[in-house]
Amino acid sequence: MWPTPAAAAGAVVRCCRRLWAAGLIAGADGNVSVRVAADRVLVTPAGMLKADLRTADLVEVDLNGRAISGTRRASSELDLHLALYQHDPACRAIVHAHPPFATAHAVTGVPLEADALPELLLLLGRSIPIAPFAVPGTRAVGASVVPYAATHRAVLLANHGAVTWGGDLRIAQIRMESLEHGARILSAARALGEIRRLPTDVVDVLDPRDRRMT
Repeated sequence: MWPTPAAAAGAVVRCCRRLWAAGLIAGADGNVSVRVAADRVLVTPAGMLKADLRTADLVEVDLNGRAISGTRRASSELDLHLALYQHDPACRAIVHAHPPFATAHAVTGVPLEADALPELLLLLGRSIPIAPFAVPGTRAVGASVVPYAATHRAVLLANHGAVTWGGDLRIAQIRMESLEHGARILSAARALGEIRRLPTDVVDVLDPRDRRMT
């Protein structure tokens, strides 16, 4: 069952405002999309302040990026969204943001130790890869995440930001918020001493490799 465009639009606007309020995006940063049909996606427009976004500002496109409805231009990162939808049939919503602590890992190339926190394991899996750098707004950004589309639900974008996705917008948003919260905790832990990762048997319980990702 797909969400109606009206319901999806309202959810996208609320998500953008929450991302801004939480400091995960600033100004016109970031973009959000929801799949509203097998071949249609509702996405945020390019160049707009996300805190001021209205439902009428959203753009509907097909999986090839052709505009279906809306008066604005789709996000410059549309190819990132389309790549994930095209390579992960279970993906129905995507959040791309620039969360400061998580993005610090993307800038330094230091892995984020997801296997140190149960919440990150449950929501994001045992590893959060860093995709190679691609110039923002180009097709290369989408291509950089394709190798992880079917096996992960969060990726750090080198020198750029992060993207999370899932079976609906609620879970994609939760994953982005949890990614940043976990990165903050791990940053504080690293300042205090060595990070203690969870034992392998615990990791296997919290994130079995054969779990069907949703």
